[in-house]
Amino acid sequence: MKSFLELVNRRISCRAYKPDPIPKEMIENILEAARLAPSACNRQPWRFSVITESNKRKTLAEKGILPGLGMQWIAEAPVILVLGIKKSFITHSVATTISGVDYPLLDIGIAGEHAILQATEMGLGTCWIGWIKPGTIRRIVDWPADITPQAMITIGWPAAPMERISSRLSKDEIVKWQ
Repeated sequence: MKSFLELVNRRISCRAYKPDPIPKEMIENILEAARLAPSACNRQPWRFSVITESNKRKTLAEKGILPGLGMQWIAEAPVILVLGIKKSFITHSVATTISGVDYPLLDIGIAGEHAILQATEMGLGTCWIGWIKPGTIRRIVDWPADITPQAMITIGWPAAPMERISSRLSKDEIVKWQ
């Protein structure tokens, strides 16, 4: 990898995976990258569940996704990383009410992107999935009521070379210099 921008440019949503397992050491590296993410007041609200067992992956794909989008490919990924939030009262309730900023969502987004970029750096494909049923996923992964699933990330070896399909907006379209 020559630069961070090259890494970011290489990150593309992957929706077709080889069935080959991911070595545990690689998964541990992904989790370590996520763990090191910054968070509001260093509360580190993220919780992760690593799903590698095929029947549980299939259950997540069949029951944990909202209707309307066919995403059975989720079960093909050898790893599904479930991202959850465990909120603290002061930082995540009081501060969010005062500022109007949903700090836990920002925090989980940063941690999830750290995980995705680490996976990309190792040659793995990923896809962030937010079209989920949090209560159903909580039951599937056996989390207590104080942890709310927010997203899933599929992780695996891409089944084919990945190319960016969608174009990106230009800097002129998204940046205002003042």
